[in-house]
Amino acid sequence: MTEPMFDKIALIGIGLIGGSIALEARKRGLAKTIVAATRSPETAQKANELKLADHCGIDLAAAARDADLVIVCTPVGACGAAAQAIAPALKPGCIVSDVGSVKQTVIADMAPHIPEGVHFVPAHPVAGTENSGPEAALLDLFEGRWCILTPLPGVDPAAADKLEAFWKALGSEVNRLDPANHDRILAITSHLPHLIAYSIVGTADDLGGHLNSEVLKYAAGGFRDFTRIAASDPTMWRDVFMNNKEAVLEVLQRFQEDLFYLQRAIRWGEGDKLFELFNRTREIRRALIHLHQA
Repeated sequence: MTEPMFDKIALIGIGLIGGSIALEARKRGLAKTIVAATRSPETAQKANELKLADHCGIDLAAAARDADLVIVCTPVGACGAAAQAIAPALKPGCIVSDVGSVKQTVIADMAPHIPEGVHFVPAHPVAGTENSGPEAALLDLFEGRWCILTPLPGVDPAAADKLEAFWKALGSEVNRLDPANHDRILAITSHLPHLIAYSIVGTADDLGGHLNSEVLKYAAGGFRDFTRIAASDPTMWRDVFMNNKEAVLEVLQRFQEDLFYLQRAIRWGEGDKLFELFNRTREIRRALIHLHQA
């Protein structure tokens, strides 16, 4: 039996990601104690019924007290308030992290509240499903998936290394990126696809009446895939777009220009341009499969 990496882990927020961390950390024996906290009594009750952590309460600071690792697993818009709430309870030497898919604004919101002697190492596990809440927690969610760390200049290297070891122990591949680069990359790989999915499913819903029911009746693979993405947690994705505004708008502008190019090719019957693009994009899918990220 290997010695646990941490005496106590505290998860602030216990939805899909927080719940999955709790399940996985317990299965792999990474902590002696795993506690959680959420501001919602209903969510806490559900997490306790599911036995995701040793205990889930509604006092964020109480959960963080004496913890060696605290991971904020709230939507990105709530990370700053969570950091402020737990700050007085954080012990010196504790590692504080997050799981947000936006890094620059989360760092700006959380960093001012992190006390001297506490190590802040932001992170983003690039994993998830369209489901949310404690009941969405899954074992093996992080297996073979990337977790991106964005440690700040001046952070204790040993703390960043320990968090990296923790995510590797959960089954993740780990890489480190500059926060701005992270936000630009995720804008194209995650945020824009979600925006497009929400838009396409919304357009279908706006058709109205008889046509609307026929769309749902004959939904083929492509549309079905979009509805899966568009079923993702509304609070989380609202916060993502509000907090990664510049990168999303930049990539959206480029996407619109490419869309106009396709529109023109279709209008003028330029099949060679379409064929060339479709051939090029098919290679992207093959590369993903090769990298085991499909």
